[in-house]
Amino acid sequence: MTSRVQTDRRAAEQRPTVFSHARIVDPARGLDAVGSVIVAEGRILAAGPEVLNQGSPEGWEIVDATDKVIVPGLVDARVFMGEPGHEHRETFASVSRAAAAGGVTTIVTMPDTDPVIDDPALVDFVLRRAREQSEVRVHPMAALTKGQKGLETTEFGLLCEAGAVAFTDARKSVASSLVMRRALTYARDFDALIVHHVEDPSLAGAGVATEGEFATRMGLPGIPREAESIMLERDMRLVDLTKGRYHASQLSTAQSVEILRIAKARGLDVTASVSINHLSLNEMDIGTYRSFLKFSPPLRHEDDRQAVIEALAEGVIDMIVSSHDPQDVETKRHPFAEAADGAIGLETLLSASLRLVHDGRLSWTRLVEALSLRPAERLGLGAGRLSPGSPADLAVIDPGMPWLLDRQALASRSKNTPFEDARFIGRVVRTLVGGRTIHVLDA
Repeated sequence: MTSRVQTDRRAAEQRPTVFSHARIVDPARGLDAVGSVIVAEGRILAAGPEVLNQGSPEGWEIVDATDKVIVPGLVDARVFMGEPGHEHRETFASVSRAAAAGGVTTIVTMPDTDPVIDDPALVDFVLRRAREQSEVRVHPMAALTKGQKGLETTEFGLLCEAGAVAFTDARKSVASSLVMRRALTYARDFDALIVHHVEDPSLAGAGVATEGEFATRMGLPGIPREAESIMLERDMRLVDLTKGRYHASQLSTAQSVEILRIAKARGLDVTASVSINHLSLNEMDIGTYRSFLKFSPPLRHEDDRQAVIEALAEGVIDMIVSSHDPQDVETKRHPFAEAADGAIGLETLLSASLRLVHDGRLSWTRLVEALSLRPAERLGLGAGRLSPGSPADLAVIDPGMPWLLDRQALASRSKNTPFEDARFIGRVVRTLVGGRTIHVLDA
């Protein structure tokens, strides 16, 4: 099977479309039922069982979606870009094609480009390039500190006005408690969200794998799980002190889950996400030093993986991210300890997540909530819903379709997937943004 992306912008004027006899999952309305979705003029006219057999006016496109699942377009809250500065890894055009193929209709980009997105003019650049090149919706995060050096906060007010939806130093942690306290206090005045990579850099040191028996046997320098939990515990204390809004970008350990659970029970305004990599893989998958599985945080013990799955199911962890991080041959084809961190993930985000549904670990409603509604709500985006009047951003899924991942067929410019040759069940067959079809999977 191959994917086809329609790029003719005149298609925005397409005729109204009715998707009939589909299973519709819309967590915002508590809806999981067979019905129809009607799309016209870029918006949802109706979606639910009440419109199943009402018919449609002459000239409308009728799509029989029997045995398909229709969900709000996915919102991926952690996407690394190559543009500006590293366009050979990824551009707005290529990341858009990858997102569309995975049913992702909104991406939130990280600021660690070249130059770093720490100035309002650079936020404006990202938005303009996205409007020109991207078929999906793009919302940039801006840098939390100037140059991502962890020393001085950026101008949150001006960056918010320019269009930044949150503030983060992406893959870097802010080591200074004073700087983080100031950031949370300053952001609070603008109702802005601080997104933090929770890892104590001094404790992590030069480690590349989770400290323990496996890392020792592999001869890899270890990172204790406490590097994550200590930083998260510090941040929770600072959130309590400042009453700021905070999001932990990738939790990966059982210790962190318990810290987050306590913080939420105390009423702190905190949320967290987990990457699909840490939900799907553990440290043993590294195998023979497979550098495509080198991440930050590193892959964890199996008990940690099970803990974050349970936390996701319970809602303690709020959302799933792809942590899409394109790297090329020059940064990945190295000995494991010397290779760059990161893997691409937009095209496999949904299919890999569906493994948890097939295994009975997540319901469809909880999955869609974690992949669409919650990230949209937390970042204040008008997405994640199929209610009448909402933008017609949606994904049509064949939940029983088996497929084998061929990394060379991926739309991303980089091919560093951790799921090479993986077998999946369930795939996006059509993606719409603003009512316009931007991806169709051809048999």
